[in-house]
Amino acid sequence: MEGKFRDAVPEGAGLDHVARIQAEWARERPDVDVSPQAVIGRLHRLGRLLTDRLDAVYAAHGLSEGEFDVLAALRRAGAPFERAPGELAAHTMVTTGAMTKRIDRLQRAGLVDRHRSAVDGRGRVVALTPAGRSLIDRAFADHMRNERGLLDALDPEEATELERLLTVWLGRMEPAAGAGVLGG
Repeated sequence: MEGKFRDAVPEGAGLDHVARIQAEWARERPDVDVSPQAVIGRLHRLGRLLTDRLDAVYAAHGLSEGEFDVLAALRRAGAPFERAPGELAAHTMVTTGAMTKRIDRLQRAGLVDRHRSAVDGRGRVVALTPAGRSLIDRAFADHMRNERGLLDALDPEEATELERLLTVWLGRMEPAAGAGVLGG
């Protein structure tokens, strides 16, 4: 298995954090194939780095990631920019209890309002306030600029190939995990 690890590291490339961990495991447990760490470990580390960069933009607008997701889900709904709380939970992949807490915080901040549904007078909906719409429009534009800057670390062909591979992999994984709608 150590040979497999060595073949995975491009010649002349320095060992990154994941490669060092793989080398240690290959030395200590040569009977175990550590090659999956080359992808999974790097995705995990990259995910943490990306999350830090994304969170910084949300924080610059006074939002957490979850609050950004709620506002974004409402904005994507189109006029009148409202959804039922259960629908919001499904669109942001959180429990209804967690959604209630997010909505409460956003309502206290004057960014959303709760009212009776115009379609079903018995149901309640959460709607963006004008302040909420203004904030999410600014935050989303900054978020997209940030994502563009992060993706610009790859050349266009690399980015296209990565998107293709991630689309295939995600398509194979989501059905097994119970696909949901992503926020943002």
